Amino acid sequence: MPDSLKLSVARPMASKREIFGWAMFDFANQAYTTLIITVVFGVVFTRMIVGDGPDFRLGNLLWSLSLSLSYALVVLAAPLCGAIMDHAFAKKRFLFASYVLTVISTACLYFVTPGQIWLGMVLIMVSNFGYSVGESFIAGFLPSLGPPDKLGRISGFGWALGYAGGLVSTGIVLLGLGGVTEGNFHHLRLVGPLAAFFFLVGALPTFFWLREPKGGSVRRLRCSEHVRSGFQRLAWTGRELRRFRDLGVFLVSLFFSMAGLSIVISFAFIYGDQVVGWQPLYQMLMFVLTQIFAAAGALGFGALQDRIGAKRTYELTLLLWIAAVTLIYATPWVAEALYLVFNLAVHPQQVFLGVGCVAGLGLGAVQSSARTLVGRMSPLNKAAEFFGFWGMTVKLSAIFGILGLGMLQTRFGLQLSVLLCLVFFAAALAVSTLVDEQRGEQSALQAAHP
Repeated sequence: MPDSLKLSVARPMASKREIFGWAMFDFANQAYTTLIITVVFGVVFTRMIVGDGPDFRLGNLLWSLSLSLSYALVVLAAPLCGAIMDHAFAKKRFLFASYVLTVISTACLYFVTPGQIWLGMVLIMVSNFGYSVGESFIAGFLPSLGPPDKLGRISGFGWALGYAGGLVSTGIVLLGLGGVTEGNFHHLRLVGPLAAFFFLVGALPTFFWLREPKGGSVRRLRCSEHVRSGFQRLAWTGRELRRFRDLGVFLVSLFFSMAGLSIVISFAFIYGDQVVGWQPLYQMLMFVLTQIFAAAGALGFGALQDRIGAKRTYELTLLLWIAAVTLIYATPWVAEALYLVFNLAVHPQQVFLGVGCVAGLGLGAVQSSARTLVGRMSPLNKAAEFFGFWGMTVKLSAIFGILGLGMLQTRFGLQLSVLLCLVFFAAALAVSTLVDEQRGEQSALQAAHP
């Protein structure tokens, strides 16, 4: 094994300021995923940029295709970038590059107007690529922030602060720009620059306070030397992969769970718009309540991780998602049943709002517990590389899930196709039963002490 990999696995607790700086990246970049992917621009793209009504199946397909292509680029780039980052001790430099790319390309969404479909698709692919590789890069810092038994709380704090960032940024935008309606497009086109500015400013504490993990100084080698070393490290990991059996099995479970979650994140508000037919007031309420419940779930389940283990917490959140997806599909009939059985006149958008609160509890929790599991089962000296594989798995699953739903809804419609999430979450739960968290952690410790 290369000498550069033989590093200490001591994981002292980082300072509160450094942990806060790390978590602020989650706070800042959540403006992108909520404003651009989930709440505003996804609806703008399918309804106003493409505008193929009445059921917007072409817009849904092109939206899923844009996201899937960007995730395909992440799949190719993330593991190699992680290996180079570990070798060059340059995590912050890579993180900064992804940050700049995301900010610039997101701001340029201002120039996308109705009918400019290709420009919209290209900018979404570029900005989502920058955002997504940045997720992998920032996650690579997690194992160096504290001992394994504290990573659940740290990861949960990051996700909770992220949802607070999403709540603040989207609240500002929706209150300032108005509802997501076709007549309001001239205001809504500002969502890209506003999301970019929020990310630009919000992430500054990360670059001021987060330190490069100990192990060496930045290696100033030629690009070709970094790339060659990156491939060598990937080859070493491939040869030694049998030592990380539990991590490998967990990544299979993660593939299925993130395939389901990527559909929810990318299509939840599109589903509310096209299937439930909600009003702007309920759209805003849905966002506010899900962000609050997601933050509470990330904090609550984050503390639970350190008590019962990240794996059990992960499995609990999967059960929660199975229930939530069932209710999402059945929303119109639940409203009818409430009227027939209890004589309660409830509109489907009100039922959907309640389901959103349930789903919100598991939104950050499932991602936080998964990130903690990867952190516990990754050697400290290869954290960025292993989180590169984590990022590759997440994005590969997003391609599979989003593109799968996009194709299914062209044939069966969006409501029926959402049941695909149910299949994914059930498969993730079944595979996770094969993971031994303690054995995986021991493998990581032994790998760092050859």
